[in-house]
Amino acid sequence: MLNHITQPLSRLVERYLPDPYVFVCLLTLLVLALASVFTPTSPLEAITIWGHGFWNLLQFAMQMLLILVCGYMLASTRPCIMALNKLATLARTPAQAIILVTLVAMLASWLNWGFGLVVGALFAKALARQIAVDYRLLVASAYSGFIVWHGGLAGSVPLTIATAGHFAEAQIGVLSTSQTLFAPFNLLILGALLVIMPLLNRFMLPPTESQVVVDPAKLAHAEPHCRPAVLTPAERLEHSALLGSAVGLLGCGYLLYYFVAANGTLNLNSVIALFLFLAILLHRTPANVLHSLQEAIKGGAGIAIQFPFYAGIMAVMVKTGLAQQISSGFVEISSSTTLPLWSFLSAGLVNIFVPSGGGQWAVQAPIVIPAAQELGADIARVAMAVAWGDAWTNLIQPFWALPVLAIAGLKAKDIMGFCLLQLLVSGVVIALLLTLA
Repeated sequence: MLNHITQPLSRLVERYLPDPYVFVCLLTLLVLALASVFTPTSPLEAITIWGHGFWNLLQFAMQMLLILVCGYMLASTRPCIMALNKLATLARTPAQAIILVTLVAMLASWLNWGFGLVVGALFAKALARQIAVDYRLLVASAYSGFIVWHGGLAGSVPLTIATAGHFAEAQIGVLSTSQTLFAPFNLLILGALLVIMPLLNRFMLPPTESQVVVDPAKLAHAEPHCRPAVLTPAERLEHSALLGSAVGLLGCGYLLYYFVAANGTLNLNSVIALFLFLAILLHRTPANVLHSLQEAIKGGAGIAIQFPFYAGIMAVMVKTGLAQQISSGFVEISSSTTLPLWSFLSAGLVNIFVPSGGGQWAVQAPIVIPAAQELGADIARVAMAVAWGDAWTNLIQPFWALPVLAIAGLKAKDIMGFCLLQLLVSGVVIALLLTLA
């Protein structure tokens, strides 16, 4: 019955959902047109503002790229892969495999979204090598764990507004993670999803005769980077475990001092450093680190090319007054209680066009911050509503599914039917708790 419902929707999404780069191009043209029509800005002035703002988020773009790359590098270390293979032996039935992969992916995504994407896909393959289970649902369940990332330790919005010097600091100041990530309402949402998502995925498991099972031989893990038999002096340095371990320990030692002695806080830079130095330490040699980096950087191409466009869009929305007009519309239909709900729903819609948590906050912050200030709403909760909206519709946004699908060897159409039902159920849960919790 669920397959009959989701298959037509899957075909619709596959047919009409273009590449995220196409989305950002269309959004750029749309914003320029709206600014020219609905504000006192001429088309030439709007284009000039867009061009001047194109490079405003280069530091932020680099931080977003490193979050993804460092999470991937850590997940691909030998200890992490061995731990996943060992953990996979705990599942004895297909239902247990579905529940376990969802929980592991959610916990990993809570730690770091790049880490979670890779761990979820690798763990799904590890389970499929041991248990005959529907591979499509297994991978969809792994990807569903990604929904919690923006409420976790590497969430772009909460970490951005917790970092001194962020682009909205003049309006809202620096908001600590105790007001966002570790606030009771956010922890309640995380707890509810941690229970509901594994159960939902388990009940979507098709009958045995309808399951699509993959030959375990086709899921064998790739061999790690090999050490040459004869080494030049330069290659000895590249394959030196002493050098790699020393740098990794040096970085981890500094972070220990930062968090313990200096009372440092979680922000974008500290989370990036934590995953980077752990990856360097566990990969042991510079050669392994570089080999992992070459694989990781492939998933960051979209961030590198799209963030300048987001910066240009943000500049147009702010400088022309378009953001202020939209903010006024939010104020008219919202109250201090309902603004988080409207922010969540609008963020889910915007995320279809701006598939990046950091880029979306750059676009929506100029809208929701003035609205929250005028209505007297909790700015931390409104910011997290935008974060959850971004994470929510990632379930049907292929941009972030690409690393998972590439590792798993599937296409978006293979998992989209399951993801659509996950979208509907999780949306109801998050919306209710953002409003009532």
